[in-house]
Amino acid sequence: MPERIFQASARSEWVRLRTLIVLRWLAIGGQLTAVLVAHYGLGMQVHLGLCVLAIGASVIFNLAATFMLPENRRLSQRETTLTLLFDVAQLIFLLFVSGGLNNPFALFILAPVTISATTLRVDATLLVGGVALIGVSFLAVFYLPLKFADGTELSLPDIYVAGAWSALLLGVVFLSSYARRVTTETFSMSQALAATQMALSREQELANLGGVVAAAAHEMGTPLATIKLVASELADELADRPDLKEDAALIGDQAERLREILRDMGRAGKEDLMVKTAPLTSVVQEAAEPHEDRGKDIVFLYNGSLDLPALEDIPYGPRNPEFVHGIRNLIQNAVDFAETTVWVQTVWTNDSVRVMVGDNGRGFPPDMLGRLGDPFLSTRRRGNGPERPGYDGMGLGLFIAKTLLERTGAEVTFTNADTRVGGSTARYLGAMAGASGAIVSVRWPRHAIEVSRAGPLGPNRPIDIAPAVGGLTNP
Repeated sequence: MPERIFQASARSEWVRLRTLIVLRWLAIGGQLTAVLVAHYGLGMQVHLGLCVLAIGASVIFNLAATFMLPENRRLSQRETTLTLLFDVAQLIFLLFVSGGLNNPFALFILAPVTISATTLRVDATLLVGGVALIGVSFLAVFYLPLKFADGTELSLPDIYVAGAWSALLLGVVFLSSYARRVTTETFSMSQALAATQMALSREQELANLGGVVAAAAHEMGTPLATIKLVASELADELADRPDLKEDAALIGDQAERLREILRDMGRAGKEDLMVKTAPLTSVVQEAAEPHEDRGKDIVFLYNGSLDLPALEDIPYGPRNPEFVHGIRNLIQNAVDFAETTVWVQTVWTNDSVRVMVGDNGRGFPPDMLGRLGDPFLSTRRRGNGPERPGYDGMGLGLFIAKTLLERTGAEVTFTNADTRVGGSTARYLGAMAGASGAIVSVRWPRHAIEVSRAGPLGPNRPIDIAPAVGGLTNP
């Protein structure tokens, strides 16, 4: 048996020993009840000794597992595979001595295969499923028949046995494939949501930390200015003492340097109460800032124009981590695949607000347009390539962006510049004429994203930068 069948996967060590023990006790109870009812209740000639032998093997297996291993043990890939193979073999033997496929309880052969499909690697599932299929085919031909008290065999028509055989074969393949598909998608989604939560947590912590620095710079500005002023006056008065004058000048220079350091550190996280809201155009530019020096031109457009409108005409929005990180991921994806230029257009009307990000790269593969935003989906070019040198991502960027932006009430649409679009999207593509590749449109109802303009809000408040218990909260 190939050793790689027993190599662990992400889910293969999730199965608890106690879970399989409980399920096996239930199976033992059901099997024993069925045998006793058939023999004593219905008066059938059951091969009682062989049936008890098969059921006893399960009892011994369960007792050994209970006393030799802790119940809370998580089984390895090898242990789970061998355990399920034992269950399949035990059930095949029990069916062999009790009528084969004429036994209506033959459908329970599906249970171990389904468990394998939801927890084990594909090759291990193929092994368990293959053994089950061979066993079912064997039982269709070879078995010890059940007999009534008068010696009459309980034998169903051959066409019915053939139908039961076909149904079990199709059931093994279909149910295992279906269970594996659903479990894989659920597991991928949980992993992707965990990655999204980590990204949001990081953005929140950076914003909080920047807020502390910004507040510190704001509060320390006056004393630092006073130190610099006093140092300058001392330097003037100590003109006849060059050694002391140099020290006074050094104090002033270091105070200025400290003020610059605090100001630079505070650029990334603007949690000062006066800047918790900002013009949406400024928030979009802030999201693009980390990618402006990556060798690609980023062109900002406003309602189809390069000219920034008057401040009072621009809607205000929250500077929250979901908005900033979501737009930043879209811009990063565009910069990664653009040949020379990325266009970022902010559009607002009386009813809606829209941010459109386009590039002049190769665009999204047409066959993937309907699946964009799914987790672990590489959207443009898999692996390294000239469009994205050195990139080996997980396909989570667009998923994280879409998830975070939809959390703010947005509708995210993915398309290509050569795809025929209509409505308000087409209206603003003209200003992005050079965007020949991918186009991502993020649209909010204006009432869902617009906030009132910040006025005098009082003194800065302390910010708790520890992660919130049970979820993330904006300060």
